[in-house]
Amino acid sequence: MNKGDHVLNGILLGIGLGYVLYPDGDLQTLETVAAVTIPAVLGALFPDVDTDFGKHRKTLHNLPVLAVLYAFPFYFGNLQWVWVGVASHYVLDVVGSKRGIALFYPLWDEEFGLPVGVTTSSKYATLATVIITVLELAAVAAALYVAPQYVPTDAVNTLV
Repeated sequence: MNKGDHVLNGILLGIGLGYVLYPDGDLQTLETVAAVTIPAVLGALFPDVDTDFGKHRKTLHNLPVLAVLYAFPFYFGNLQWVWVGVASHYVLDVVGSKRGIALFYPLWDEEFGLPVGVTTSSKYATLATVIITVLELAAVAAALYVAPQYVPTDAVNTLV
């Protein structure tokens, strides 16, 4: 995926999560969209900072970096939406691109991806981004509304 596709992903996540968490379309929905969208876009862009240094799709595209970023909200407040953007970036690069990412870098250089992805220059890259983002949002909605016994209420309240 290219930069534009990751920005689109962050915007769609912000809007989609606002409506998944508060489906009434009222002020609370709009406040959530506003609170989620910019951090999600920044998070969706963050892993590609490694194009300017290090090895792209290795240096900032791995599980140890995701784990470190996951810890930040506990210390710095509302950065959980940045983490959501980063995690979604990883999903897009694993599922949506042919190349994949080096999930276990620096321990292992092999890149992991699904064989269904497209190249970043493909005319279908944006369509793949939209489809994958919709599937991510559907998974969140299913976790919250179809299987609520598996999602602790405290976890949802922490995100919002």
